[in-house]
Amino acid sequence: MKVAVIGGGAAGFFSAMSVKEHHPDAEVIIFEKSSKVLAKVKVSGGGRCNVTHNQTNIKLLAANYPRGEKCLRKAFSQFSVLDTIEWFKQRGVELKTELDNRMFPESNVSQTIIDTFLKETQRIGIQIVKNTAFTDLKAVNNQLELTFTDDSSVVFNSVIIAFGGQKTVERFSVFENLGHKIETPVPSLFTFNIANSNIMELMGLAAPNVNVKIQGTKLQNSGPLLITHWGMSGPAILKLSSLAARELADKNYMFKIQVNWLGEAKEDNVRANLTSYISSNGKKQVNKNPFDIPNRLWSYFVKRLGIQDDLTWNSIDKKSKNRIINTVVNDVYEITNKTTFKEEFVICGGISLADVNPKTMESRVVPNLYFAGEILDIDGVTGGFNFQAAWTTGFIAGKLSV
Repeated sequence: MKVAVIGGGAAGFFSAMSVKEHHPDAEVIIFEKSSKVLAKVKVSGGGRCNVTHNQTNIKLLAANYPRGEKCLRKAFSQFSVLDTIEWFKQRGVELKTELDNRMFPESNVSQTIIDTFLKETQRIGIQIVKNTAFTDLKAVNNQLELTFTDDSSVVFNSVIIAFGGQKTVERFSVFENLGHKIETPVPSLFTFNIANSNIMELMGLAAPNVNVKIQGTKLQNSGPLLITHWGMSGPAILKLSSLAARELADKNYMFKIQVNWLGEAKEDNVRANLTSYISSNGKKQVNKNPFDIPNRLWSYFVKRLGIQDDLTWNSIDKKSKNRIINTVVNDVYEITNKTTFKEEFVICGGISLADVNPKTMESRVVPNLYFAGEILDIDGVTGGFNFQAAWTTGFIAGKLSV
């Protein structure tokens, strides 16, 4: 029994290891088109590798995938977050949980995960072939024939496609020619670029809890926000970019956002709280921050609104108070583009889930052809969810591909 795995990334390695775990006699070969394997694992999580997210409730876990939630509910029942933790533990890798429930290796180094995978594949006898890309795939007598760039062809009993997200529809032409529906790929998990705004003077400032809404839509998200030299980043922005990936692509990444720097606080409550603050602190100068926001951000607002910072709160007129409140809870910025980090990019789109059996990851169109990871129209928000989808779909594809 020969099984080919196309792609030497997270899903590819996990698929291959699952094949050998469940079918020790199978001959398994990983084909990687580049000279490096597990490159994305290496750089993920700032080089620490955000392995998964400590959410053990399957329904709540699946809700973190803008595309693929229904499919993954079924898949996670076969290989869950707890299974991931146990898999690594059995191979000597303990995972730690951070305050936001992201999980990393205790070593805090992604190389730990890479070394574990390489050691495991060597131990169980998986062959890794680098610098080898396939150009075609055909069904032949209930088997699958792969053709490679050197025009050589090899027949396999099963093939698992796990080469990650692709930026263009053309990259899916082989599968489209076989009859699969392709969901148009567009970037997910990206930061927002802002043009001509002094807010970038606060580069490096982190606001702990903001709400960001895409103007003219119902799409919004709350969480920490980071100001960068090109615009805005942080979990609030990254998750929103994932939720709104297709809508923002349709807008050509030119849109406006409304930022509530006090999270989901309502304007009436903020007004009441400010009135109460002024009644008790009316003699204090305006440069004293009355809100639960970073002091540097408050100083920036005072300067931007043209308010003399040595004035007392008692001397601020009603119009100025309204402008302050509106700025804090309804701050508008014009987004002119996105920034996607090529090493960690996530793509939504790919093989339509309608063409894949969620219980087996097998193609409904071509027997013995399986898919795992971001090649599928599955993508999660930031926080370890995309790797968990890779482990789960890879485990299932490998287990059931023989």
